[in-house]
Parts: sequence; C-alpha cells; structure tokens
Amino acid sequence: MGFTRFVEIGRVAYVAFGPDEGKLVAIVDIIDQSRVLADGPCSGVARKAINLKQLHLTKFTIQIAPSSRSGAVRKAWEKAEVSKKWEETTWAKKLEARKKRTQLNDFDRFKLMKAKQARNRLITIQAGKLRKQLKAN
Repeated sequence: MGFTRFVEIGRVAYVAFGPDEGKLVAIVDIIDQSRVLADGPCSGVARKAINLKQLHLTKFTIQIAPSSRSGAVRKAWEKAEVSKKWEETTWAKKLEARKKRTQLNDFDRFKLMKAKQARNRLITIQAGKLRKQLKAN
C-alpha cells in the first residue's frame, strides 16, 4: 500500500511543534524540498514559511490555486468545513483528551483513580461470575 497523504497545494496540516503548535494550516505553496508556505486564516496562524518537519499532514484538502491570498484560503477553508471535520476526527479528540488530562489538579487525579478502581472492580466481579458459569457447565 502506497502513501495517500502528499505535500500538495491545498493540503491541511497540523503544526506539531513550534510557536503555532496545535493549530491547523493549509499549504499554499511549496518553497523547496523541506519548506512550504502555509496559511491558517481560521486558526490564527499568519502566512509564513514552515519546515515540513513541523507539520503532520491530515487527510483534508481544500481547493485553492497556488499562492492564493488569505481571503481565498479562508473561503475555501469555510466551504470545505475543515474546522468542523477536524473536531470530529479521533486525532483531534485524542489531543483534546490529552490536554484535559494535563489540566487536572491533584484532587481531580485522585477522583479519576477512584473511579477507575470502581470500574475495574465491577468488571472483575462480572468476569468472575462468567468464569464460574463456564466452570459449572
């Protein structure tokens, strides 16, 4: 199976690290083998050159011409509903869950631990009952 996500004009990418970490951008133009011109009009990222190592390509693309202006990129972004589609992906949900976990205080972590213990206790009890039924049969 080959690659399905290519560095192309209109490809939406996630900025993995750097000053704009965690934001989505659209590739507007390809500068060279390692840099692209990216613009994130709906995510607050100014139009600038970004190293490809900073970007994680998503499955989304928007229909724009090479070197499109920010207004055209914004219109294509909103037409394709990229922000809404991104929020529905498991990738975005995992990032949101990770962010919530980092913002827990000590008491919240304690409550989470107790909730997990209660859940695991219920699972163990049910598994024991099933095991007992199988042994009886």
